Amino acid sequence: MPADNRSNLLVQALQLFADRGYDAVGVQQIVQAAGVTKPTLYHYFGSKRGLLDAILDEHYNRLLEKLRAAATYQGDLPLTLTRVARAYFDFARENQTFFRLQLAMCYGPLHSEPYQAVMRGSDEQQSLIEGLFIQAAEDHGNMRERHKRYAITFLGMLNTYVGMALRGLTDLDEELTREAVHQFQHGIYS
Repeated sequence: MPADNRSNLLVQALQLFADRGYDAVGVQQIVQAAGVTKPTLYHYFGSKRGLLDAILDEHYNRLLEKLRAAATYQGDLPLTLTRVARAYFDFARENQTFFRLQLAMCYGPLHSEPYQAVMRGSDEQQSLIEGLFIQAAEDHGNMRERHKRYAITFLGMLNTYVGMALRGLTDLDEELTREAVHQFQHGIYS
């Protein structure tokens, strides 16, 4: 049963953090929701921050695994971008509570604990997509030295669509994936 307590703490904390914000949730609320005691939380995670780190690690590890597989560049940039967007949108659809939390934390105060915690996963995504554009620049010379901007723009677009989907304003489906990648590649005049 100990693994059940650990998993339950992760699930309950994720929901509470996403619903109310990390700073607004106390350890007592988390343990009450999970039906355990404070020593149980401290046994598994050491602190509230340790619990947050475990939530982020679990989800970012799975997301980055999917993105690494999708971002394997083999000479076809439109296909690779489509695979990345599809992987990102699929993961967001399957992990809506996590995405709501991570998007909120990414735009929080710079020196806050949640912002500091979420930046590792955010930076890894940025680095991965930059690497894709660096590889593509070998085939497309006009892209050289623009990898940072391209990665920022591409991830920013994907995160905006995820945020809109979380609000019920769009669907992260195949049509949106195609249209988003097309617009990214060709701009607003396409």
